[in-house]
Amino acid sequence: MREPDATVIGLDEVRRDMGALVGGKAAGLGEMIAAGERVPPGFCVTTTALSRGDVPAREIAEAYGRLGGGPVAVRSSATTEDLPEASFAGQQDTYLDVDGADAVVDAVRRCRDSLDNARAVAYREANEVEEADARIAVVVQSMVDAATAGVMFTADPVTGSRSRTVVDAVPGLGTGVVDGTAEPDHYVLDEDRIAEGSGGCLSGEQVRALASAGRRLQRLFSSPQDVEWAHDRDGGLWLLQSRPVTTLFPLPPQDVPDPPRLYMEVGNMQGMLRPFTPMGISLLENVWTHGWRAFGAPGETAGSTPFMVDIGRRLYVDITSPLRNPWSRSGLARSMEVYGPRVRAAVEHLYDDPRFAPRPGPSVPVGTVLAMTAALLPPIMIGSGRALIDPPAARARAYEAVERWRSLRGPGSEADAAERVEWVLDDAFDAMLGPDLVEVIGPVGAGLLTIMAPAALLRGVASRQETDTVLGGAPHNVTMRMNLELWRMAERARAHHDLFTATPPGELAERYLHGELPDVGMARFLDRYGHRTAAEVDIGVPRWREDPTQVFGVIAEHLRSPGGEQAPDRRHARAATVAESMLAELERRAVRARPVRGLLAAFLMRRSRELSGMREYAKFAWLVPFAEMRRQLSMAGEELASRGLLDRAEDLFFLEPDELRAAAREDVDHRETVAERRRFHRRELRRRSVPATLLTDGTDVTTTLPRPPMVEGGFLGVPAAPGRVEGRARVVLDPAGARVEPGEILVAPTTDPGWTPLFMTAAGLVSDTGSAIAHGPTVAREYGIPAVICVPDATTVIRTGDLLRVDGVEGTVTVLEHAPKDDG
Repeated sequence: MREPDATVIGLDEVRRDMGALVGGKAAGLGEMIAAGERVPPGFCVTTTALSRGDVPAREIAEAYGRLGGGPVAVRSSATTEDLPEASFAGQQDTYLDVDGADAVVDAVRRCRDSLDNARAVAYREANEVEEADARIAVVVQSMVDAATAGVMFTADPVTGSRSRTVVDAVPGLGTGVVDGTAEPDHYVLDEDRIAEGSGGCLSGEQVRALASAGRRLQRLFSSPQDVEWAHDRDGGLWLLQSRPVTTLFPLPPQDVPDPPRLYMEVGNMQGMLRPFTPMGISLLENVWTHGWRAFGAPGETAGSTPFMVDIGRRLYVDITSPLRNPWSRSGLARSMEVYGPRVRAAVEHLYDDPRFAPRPGPSVPVGTVLAMTAALLPPIMIGSGRALIDPPAARARAYEAVERWRSLRGPGSEADAAERVEWVLDDAFDAMLGPDLVEVIGPVGAGLLTIMAPAALLRGVASRQETDTVLGGAPHNVTMRMNLELWRMAERARAHHDLFTATPPGELAERYLHGELPDVGMARFLDRYGHRTAAEVDIGVPRWREDPTQVFGVIAEHLRSPGGEQAPDRRHARAATVAESMLAELERRAVRARPVRGLLAAFLMRRSRELSGMREYAKFAWLVPFAEMRRQLSMAGEELASRGLLDRAEDLFFLEPDELRAAAREDVDHRETVAERRRFHRRELRRRSVPATLLTDGTDVTTTLPRPPMVEGGFLGVPAAPGRVEGRARVVLDPAGARVEPGEILVAPTTDPGWTPLFMTAAGLVSDTGSAIAHGPTVAREYGIPAVICVPDATTVIRTGDLLRVDGVEGTVTVLEHAPKDDG
């Protein structure tokens, strides 16, 4: 290996572990040459040489002479380039057909200077790459006199399928493909079969040879590759560059029986599209496992496929067995409607796929689910029946159960990390899944019944908009009560208006935790609701009790709002008045049209006013013991950090349960593991789109479907809360510190209760994903604000400031006026 002070290195001397000296592009080219691939000869001017000041002109000229002179390509090779997590494609400069030693030296100098051009700096900032880590080398290679050239992806970059190879080709140089200025010939291969594209500038033999080279490179670099290539005038294939495809969603498990499997993302039902921490998703799987045992149902047996699956640190479920099962297959697509029309369409699309054809014989996951249903159904039915008969008593029993959970405490101050870990991973779940759970889920089940049944009973008599209106302003919704308490706290803070509006929320949170703020009721609020936060189903996310920054942001926003008739308490009261009036009208109409069915519908609608708010209570309830579990884990993390096994206490949440046990019991050092997982977590936090349905080979099934129909000037989604409103869009990707001015329409990826404080000033809601029975739409209906969900890529195609019309009846979002583009 060359010394680190080397100035110029031949590409045939470069290997992949020399990235710090030669940059990502040169390291890849050198490895390709060592593997026997046909790569144009060349050399690399190293990072060491280019960091000393002026470029080493003499050494470059000598290397150019040894190359034989003639036209060359001069390209950047930064240390931050061609990485698995960021390609930096096109961010630094490239110069082609450079001829003559002086011209080559000048091109090398300009490539070096492009390390700090505006687009490269912005790209590094967007991808959280430290400036100190960015150094540049430059590759000089002989030009290929190209007859055809282009780009190949060894995985389909649109659908994510690892079974497909995609090739774009043009006559001559491939720059038109790379920079997007040419219309290329497009070829798609499934294995060796050309599925799309014929004729054009490549023969079938050339396309298959390219795919074969792509598979070799994929094996060489152990990941799907983005390959630049060229054929010379004699038809010889040259490989010009190979780098990882950085945009693909992570693959599902590959060591599964009977592939392909179909996985459906369900985290969005809990308002969770961001990645979980490893401990967060592991504990949800633990809830599932302990749930089987608690209710006496058989768990997943050895060799069976798991029902809950971690893919890209998102929560998916395997629905392959019900899709292949002749009994459950027919109703599966209809049941998927609750997850949105695109998911239902994906399942319907696979009905015609022979790989998912009905199969005889038992379906293990379906049988397991049926067994658990049999175990759960009697207590749920009994609890729901009791709630329908006497809602106040059922609510009281649920409230008492949660108060008992509030008293749950893990090991005391004398316990060590191992004892705390064992309590969290075993004992705490037994407390969560005991008799108190039945007291909570009974009224929740009754609430869901009273939400959904009236619409079915009144079909043809009342519209869905009318039955949804009955749910507005319902009492007994714990999330609504939380938000109204936030409003009352803001009212108490009006005496200190300037302090709470002029001070950044993060600073207010720090001052509160140090006892330096006026008392506006924050301690009482956090005592009741401090176990909540956005993305709260992930135990790795800090709770409001630990970091109340978002709460102070909401208070400041309320203080800036005009109040009056748009105050949250008045909006809630108006929604309740409208709901009661609609209920009376529907009762009269239904009883006249269908007396028996009408009386039943009226009974359920009245019960919905008593019980629909309990829809939110189950999640609120089980997050109470979750908070104690997080407290115990945090204390264990502090001990492990003090023992030098972690860098800081919160690193514990980036471990799996078995790793945590090993650290606590055996002093296993996991700092390197945590560092890598944190890097992955940061990358996934930047991902704007999460596949709703995935096959084993990485195919996002929804991307293979026709795009949903457009409405003139806008988009079609799913109606989730009735009403129509116009207002300016406010696109929010993270509720922490976000502002929604009164009258603005909140546009979000998805929502959970941690988002709902923003509803108190929002005039409407639009989201990328969701379900009509999920938390966000439920609260939107009770506030009486229109909501449209499952609008594909809403947070991408809609910009803050766009004037929108949201129709929560038709499920449409219309852009009436686009906001000016920000040229900055």
